[in-house]
Amino acid sequence: MAPSQHQQEFDSKEILKDITAAMSFVEDRVINRKEVVEQIFLALLLGEHILIESRTGVGKTLLADQVFLMFENARVFKVQASKEQQPDTYFGGLDIEELKRGRIIHNTEGSLVESEFGFIDEIFDANDYTLRALLAVLNERALIRGVQRRHADIHTVIAATNYLRISEITEALLDRFLFKALIAPDKEPFQQYRISQQYLKNLGEAVEPPKKISYAELKYAHDVIKGLVKGHEIAVAPEIAYFMNLVIRHYEIQQNRMLQERPHEQHTKTKDFYISPRTQAKALDLVRAIAYLHGREHVERSDLKGLHFLLCTSGIAEQKALFAKSYETLEQHYVASGAFEQLQTMLNLEDLLTKYKHDPALMDQPLTELGSIAAKRSIIQWAKETVGLADSSLGYKRRMVDGFLATLHPVTDDLKVLKSHLEKEARALFGHTDVPFE
Repeated sequence: MAPSQHQQEFDSKEILKDITAAMSFVEDRVINRKEVVEQIFLALLLGEHILIESRTGVGKTLLADQVFLMFENARVFKVQASKEQQPDTYFGGLDIEELKRGRIIHNTEGSLVESEFGFIDEIFDANDYTLRALLAVLNERALIRGVQRRHADIHTVIAATNYLRISEITEALLDRFLFKALIAPDKEPFQQYRISQQYLKNLGEAVEPPKKISYAELKYAHDVIKGLVKGHEIAVAPEIAYFMNLVIRHYEIQQNRMLQERPHEQHTKTKDFYISPRTQAKALDLVRAIAYLHGREHVERSDLKGLHFLLCTSGIAEQKALFAKSYETLEQHYVASGAFEQLQTMLNLEDLLTKYKHDPALMDQPLTELGSIAAKRSIIQWAKETVGLADSSLGYKRRMVDGFLATLHPVTDDLKVLKSHLEKEARALFGHTDVPFE
């Protein structure tokens, strides 16, 4: 997607300040829901959806109402799902004249399709036919029904349920909700007291905030996070992105190990724990959103600790604890073994090989003279210190890369695999040579 051109200039720092204030405002009025409030605002910043599971009467509707009330110039669609409903409940009534001609055309005015925000209560009460129709609107942001093709304006949907219903359709629907939360009823006396005091003030109704955030400002923050505002991108260093994927894989392995060891525990009654490629790809957006909320234009390694918002169901303490343990174990191993330095060095080399591949003109330059390009300096400096020659032949480059790789002794299995990939890339790029590097 190309960088967007915003007609109106926004103050990113002011927007961040308003978003932070909005989160605090919601947290003060929906008692003891800090983590799920953070999760909802991350969903809003990313233009994603969130599914909230809980018993009746814990304030799901109040939470959604209060969150959406923090914004202005955004349309909100609200519905309580039921088995009798058809897709026109969500997409608008059918145009009778078009129907007489055999064409399914929805009048989308006032529907989910023409709303920026949506709240669907008891979503799993809807029948599979209706849920299937919702899939494209939630994921592709498009109404596709018969001959009708229309862009959907929907930005974020909050869906609520008292239970999970698992079928082929609901499993696909669950994947459309990038964020998931479980809210347990508060039984601790002090929290119940705080809830009662808040009820006495507002009678369980959402409260108008002192200041609202325009939808255009939210959209601008979303575009900054997605890298669509030129000059305001949030950078993710290659080694951070690579380590992030290792963290995700390591957690997935730990979760499946736990399932095998404790198959009968609550919230683990599933045959396996699976993180889809779609979710893994969205993880980059999440860590950029976390960096944005910290007022930075780059992602730091510590931001990866927030991946639990995406990988875990908020409210299930065991999942969050397992993620924290999994992350800390992997990070400590990489720090103690010097693996982070090796990872950065190998990715520097991969960057250089990629530049050779995409810019053949660089092939005519000696390796030791490439210090001016964006490729990293490690192999170039090594080449200068080792021989100090200016040979531009492919054979020389291949021997230099092979010689450099020979100095690397991976300290983890992940890095051994990465080194193997680099060796294959070098062979494919430079060809084979039997002349050893001396």
